[in-house]
Amino acid sequence: MSTTVRCEVGVPSADLSRPRSLSTTILRLIWDEELISRAEIARRLDVSRSTVSEIVDGLIETRLIAEAGVGASNGGRRPIVLSFQDEAFTLMGVDVGASHVSVVVTDLRGHVRAWQRRPFDVHADADGTRALVQSLCDACLSSIDLSATPLLGIGMALPSPVDPLHPERVSRIALKRWNGVHGFEMLCERYSVPLLIDNDANLGALAEHWWGAARGLSNFTFIKIATGIGAGHFIDGRIYRGAGGVAGEIGHVTVDVHGNPCACGNRGCLTTYVGRPEMLSHARSLLPEYPDSLLQRGEVTMSSLEAAANASDALASRVVQEAAEHLGSVVASLLNLMNPSAVILGGSLCRLRERVLIPVREAVMRRTFVSAVASSEILTSALGDRAIAIGAATLVLDAVLSDPRARMPVPSSL
Repeated sequence: MSTTVRCEVGVPSADLSRPRSLSTTILRLIWDEELISRAEIARRLDVSRSTVSEIVDGLIETRLIAEAGVGASNGGRRPIVLSFQDEAFTLMGVDVGASHVSVVVTDLRGHVRAWQRRPFDVHADADGTRALVQSLCDACLSSIDLSATPLLGIGMALPSPVDPLHPERVSRIALKRWNGVHGFEMLCERYSVPLLIDNDANLGALAEHWWGAARGLSNFTFIKIATGIGAGHFIDGRIYRGAGGVAGEIGHVTVDVHGNPCACGNRGCLTTYVGRPEMLSHARSLLPEYPDSLLQRGEVTMSSLEAAANASDALASRVVQEAAEHLGSVVASLLNLMNPSAVILGGSLCRLRERVLIPVREAVMRRTFVSAVASSEILTSALGDRAIAIGAATLVLDAVLSDPRARMPVPSSL
């Protein structure tokens, strides 16, 4: 049977007005429980056993679930137990950042099976980025037995808003030299699977929701702090993208209307105070004031800044403190506006943890209503540098569990 290949933005289940099908509900229950009988499914969902059996038989054909032997008896016949097949298929996630490319391969339970990461000037070289993505994807898949665990799909995170109506496009501001298109459709053709695409901060939020600091939370915000600043919002258990896919561009919230020029054309955006290039530039400008700083010993990089801040270097501590205070002022506005149950900070700056969290929390306390602060935690990512790539792979898993028949490419061997 041939495989249908599609390139589309990763919004397969964004329509909250559409009720979840019983098939989807049963599949997600089996995924959640890992082992469960047909009788228990029928009891929990209050549906007939014959209906459950009919749906389960169809799901078994997808190879996502299987019968796993006999379970314990509650007095009658011992039931046949169903299990979700975590290793039946392979997922691949691609994180295209502003200055790096990462690729991860996982199973259907989010376990990392292969990982590749390379620094690269993504902004400046679109063709080189595409070639590097393909190379890293090939390298990751070379260690996987795809005959036993076929590739199910590819999720991709881009450092750009993604319009659900035009998923082939990228922002001409965020990626100035890409001519307005990402050009990754070739991955569909190369690997004969669907490609789902979303903004990197959205996928960081997705990863934290499924596997990280936001597990069990339906309303939270993930903020990625890297070359630029972006936010992914979860509202009522789903990613909120806005009308045109640009919700979450928190990096372009104005901090000072008379501030430094921003790449977006405005002045004083948060990115001009907290983005990696701006922080490093600020640190270099302060070097004459701190002749004894650890940063005097070599090139000022994000790694050297982090190391110096952890060593309580006065210059580095000042730069981090000021950036965290600016971030805290915008987080406070976010809390006042949306009142999420948590704000999760991710990206390189957050490796400093308490040195960032404490001034952010202090700024938030000064600028928010007490009730908003009391119900909102400010945390750092539980997934580190792999968060975005894992979120990209999870985008495929989310699509499959939401609509297994429509989203899963059927291997020709079945």
